Amino acid sequence: MMMAPLVLLLVLRIDPSVALAQVQPPKMDCSAPEFRQFDFWLGAWRVTAQNKPAGTSRIESAMKGCAIIEHWTSANGGNGTSLNFYDRRTKTWSQAWIDESGNALHLQGGIVEGKMILQSEPQDTPKGKTVQRITWSREANNSVRQLWESSVDGGRTWTVSFDGLYVHS
Repeated sequence: MMMAPLVLLLVLRIDPSVALAQVQPPKMDCSAPEFRQFDFWLGAWRVTAQNKPAGTSRIESAMKGCAIIEHWTSANGGNGTSLNFYDRRTKTWSQAWIDESGNALHLQGGIVEGKMILQSEPQDTPKGKTVQRITWSREANNSVRQLWESSVDGGRTWTVSFDGLYVHS
């Protein structure tokens, strides 16, 4: 009866990788198609809004294709960064945005009818239940439209906060 633990100890002493193989989860990567859904946004861009310069943005793949990082510089000189990723647990895309003034935004969503649509949870604000929604869509001329909308009634009605066109620089 005492032989089994003794045999296991001997096996582990001879080849410790046997124990590691038993404990380590299978290695996963981010090569599945859902991780590539937002790749149309990758690149270096000049951004305009209402045909006026709004800024520049550099969008790059990171962490072996598991994330997309945005580096934004507004025409006024302000900077912001977002981390975007597909969460295999929830099967949704997430964005965490922060600018140099400490303004943060958390969005979640995914591809709907060929467009990436991410939205915040409703937040109680003095204006009401505020929701932010950003839609990225591929345009015919290889540009990307970013439509940022806000709602103060929990998502029943929307107003445009930013309507930008990303053109490769």
